[in-house]
Amino acid sequence: MNHDQIKVSLKNLGKRFNEVVAVDQVTLEVYTGEFLTLLGPSGSGKTTTLMMIAGFEFPTEGEIFVEGKDISQVPPSKRNIGMVFQNYALFPHMTVYENIAFPLKMRKFGKAEISKRVGAVLEKVKLLGFERRYPKQLSGGQQQRIALARALVFDPPLLLMDEPLGALDKKLREYMQIEIKNIQRDLKVTTIYVTHDQAEALTMSNRIAVFNQGRIEQIGTPEEIYDGPANKFVADFIGETNFLEGNIKRIADDGYWFKTKGGSEFLLPRQKNLTIHENVVIAIRPEKILILTERRQGFNHLEGKIDDVIYVGGTRRYRIILNDIESVFVKQQSYFETRPMEGSDKVLIGWPIQGALIL
Repeated sequence: MNHDQIKVSLKNLGKRFNEVVAVDQVTLEVYTGEFLTLLGPSGSGKTTTLMMIAGFEFPTEGEIFVEGKDISQVPPSKRNIGMVFQNYALFPHMTVYENIAFPLKMRKFGKAEISKRVGAVLEKVKLLGFERRYPKQLSGGQQQRIALARALVFDPPLLLMDEPLGALDKKLREYMQIEIKNIQRDLKVTTIYVTHDQAEALTMSNRIAVFNQGRIEQIGTPEEIYDGPANKFVADFIGETNFLEGNIKRIADDGYWFKTKGGSEFLLPRQKNLTIHENVVIAIRPEKILILTERRQGFNHLEGKIDDVIYVGGTRRYRIILNDIESVFVKQQSYFETRPMEGSDKVLIGWPIQGALIL
């Protein structure tokens, strides 16, 4: 990934459908060789943004530059961009070979060059020997790889992928995430990927742009977005989070004493400049909270009662009631637990003081 070279640049990009603002002043730069994911709930503007880059929608305002050229009003066929859709969009009456060769024929490549390129790209997606099959003779994962091969065969400067793994089952989907990521890394092709699946975005991306209501709420690496969400929306959308509301009771040398609405008190790290009585929302990830047998130095501690236990293979998820109005979720590795807790057990929970985030 080359941070000096900007491959794609969106400047104040907007799209309205009559009265509805689908994309609202989006500005974004994508680096050469980068895997950037547009992540957000349905209707957040991520697919519309992708469709404008592809040329299937034209912007109401703003510009799109690819390799320094303004392509905002260029028809899709002239953009030379590779595209993979969720439904694969393969031609059912054509063989695998003919499907992949199609974009090369349209670009008037010679027979020998077509044969060479199709062979090379089939090897990359690990489907050599499938040339004569038809799409209906392939599994979903194989069809998806053929669609990827067809998008890559003409060496596009940019690859766009719209929810490409949405139709696959969980196990195949997770396998394909790694496959696509490896192919993308080997070819160093700049990729913009759309998904509403946060785990997929965290697994595959160099950077993630989190969309909400037509705008980008935050853009950063998976670590930056998971560990340092910019606001409550991002914290809530990426991974699980406990939110506690309350206000600052007093300021200490090493942080702030915080009292929740339900009356629990603990120390917050000095992340922001806060004043006494200021109302704040804090976020603590469930995996940062531990069920403890004794108090630990550098930890905040609260007492609570187990309300619910959910066993999810490698982890147990506990809902712990703190007081009349507040509860938190705790995630513990099942393997390391001395004994599984039961519902209605009284427990001591704790987390490192730095583990809470002030939003």
